[in-house]
Amino acid sequence: MNERVYNFSAGPSMLPLSALERAGSEITNYRGSGMSVMEMSHRSKVFQQIFDETQEKLRRLMNVPDGYKILFLQTGASGQFSMIPLNLMGPNGKADYAVTGNFAGIAAKEAAKYGTVNIAADTSDRNHSYIPTQEQLKLSTDASYFYYCANNTIYGTEWQYVPETGSVPLVCDMSSDILSRPVDVSKFGIVYAGAQKNMAPAGLTVVIIREDLAGHELPYTPLMMNYKTMIDKDSMYNTPPCWCIYMLGLTLDWVAEQGGVEGMEKLRTLRSSMLYDTLDNSRLFHCHAEKGSRSGMNVTFRTGNEELDAKFVQEAAAAGFTNLKGHRKTGGMRASIYNAMPVEGVEKLCDFIKKFDKNN
Repeated sequence: MNERVYNFSAGPSMLPLSALERAGSEITNYRGSGMSVMEMSHRSKVFQQIFDETQEKLRRLMNVPDGYKILFLQTGASGQFSMIPLNLMGPNGKADYAVTGNFAGIAAKEAAKYGTVNIAADTSDRNHSYIPTQEQLKLSTDASYFYYCANNTIYGTEWQYVPETGSVPLVCDMSSDILSRPVDVSKFGIVYAGAQKNMAPAGLTVVIIREDLAGHELPYTPLMMNYKTMIDKDSMYNTPPCWCIYMLGLTLDWVAEQGGVEGMEKLRTLRSSMLYDTLDNSRLFHCHAEKGSRSGMNVTFRTGNEELDAKFVQEAAAAGFTNLKGHRKTGGMRASIYNAMPVEGVEKLCDFIKKFDKNN
C-alpha cells in the first residue's frame, strides 16, 4: 500500500505532509552538514541554530511574552504530573485540580504525593461528558496553583474558557489543542504539551513557564525534574530530543504558512463543525460530549450497540480511515482531528458516516 491513509489517531497523530517531505529530503544530509539531525551533537553550532530558531518560531506564533521561558523537555507530558507539584507545591503546600478526564485525574493523584490537593471540580458524575462553569469551580484562595487539562482526548470535551483564579497561578495541560486556537499565555503560570498530537513526533514535551515560578522546588526534587536546572541550561543539561525539536520547527513553519494559530483555529472550526453536524443529524450515532463542552480536536461518538460500533470501525479502516476505535474507557468511536488532518479527510469521513447510517 503506497497511499497515505486518513489517520484519526489520538496520538501519535498525523504530521503535515510538507514537514515530512522536507525531513525526508534532509534526513541523510542536513543543509550541507554531511550528517542527519539524528546524528549531530546537540552542542554543535548547526544544531544550536535549529534549537534557537525553533524556540523563536514558537515564541512568535504563540505570542509568548517576556518573562516566560520555553523549555524542550523529555519524559512525556505525563512527566509534568510530577514535575509541576515538585516545583510549584512548595510555597503553600496546596493546589487546586479540576478533574475533567483521565489525565487530569492521574495528575491530581500524583500531586497528592507532594502536598494537599483540593478537587475544584470533578465531572465523573456524568462520565466526564461536560466541562464545569466558572461558578461550579470550588477554588482555594491559598492554593499554590490551579491545574486543569484544556482538552480531554478520551472523553472528547474541551474547556471553552480560561478559568479565573485571582492571584493563584494557572497551570494547563494543552497537549491536545496547543496551536489550534489563540492562547493568551500571560494568563498562565505554566502551559505544557506533549508534542505528538499537534507539534512533532513523540518524545518531546514543550513547557512554557513564567520564570518567577522556578526556584521554589521541594528539597528532594530530582535534578532532571527541576525547572530551574532546565532554565539555567536552556533545556540542555543533558541531550535533548534533537530530532523532535527539528520536526517541531518544520511543523511550526507549516503553521505559519497556514496563517498562524488564527489560521489553525479557522480550520479546526470548519472540521469539527462539519463532523458534529453530521453526527447530530444521524439516525444511528450520538456524541458523548454535551453541547457547549465538545472538543474541537477529539470527537467521541457511538451507536449504543457494541457490535455495530465494531462493524463501523472495521469498515472505516477498509475505506482508509484508520484509528477510529474509541478508548477502552468510553468504547464507541473517536475521531481525532488535529491540525494536520486535511479538511478533505473529515469531508470524506462525514460521507462515510452518512452512508453507514443509511445502510445499517
